[in-house]
Amino acid sequence: MKSEPDVYSIDHLKKAKTDYWDGIRNYQARNFIRDEMDKGDLAFFYHSNCEEPGIVGIMTVHKPAYPDFTAFDPDEKYFDPKSDPENPRWLMVDVRYVRKLKRPLSLKELKLYKPLETMRLLQRGNRLSVMPVTEKEWNYILELENEVPKK
Repeated sequence: MKSEPDVYSIDHLKKAKTDYWDGIRNYQARNFIRDEMDKGDLAFFYHSNCEEPGIVGIMTVHKPAYPDFTAFDPDEKYFDPKSDPENPRWLMVDVRYVRKLKRPLSLKELKLYKPLETMRLLQRGNRLSVMPVTEKEWNYILELENEVPKK
């Protein structure tokens, strides 16, 4: 799950402990949180749109998908006048901080590893803020945090 660190970082979540993950305004990303995320699932926290984009931490889904209330409030950044509370278009999940990685794993570094070459995050043009990670990818990434960075 991606967030810009100047908007909401791993440190914000660490301080909050549990928070809602709002602002998903892409149907495919919405479908991932609706159809593929359950309470207790683990997720990587990814810092995007920054000097060194990459995976910086781990969180868990604390509450599965429910209507994103920010879509209904005209004063909210993610307001959507076409979203109806009776038939909500956008969803959010609550996440809980688990831990920071022992070291950040940059997008640049992740692209160097052959076992990750099919990972959605590393595919050209993939801009989704929420995307699935296979168990094999997950385990490989966790092994990388203990290694000296590849350059």
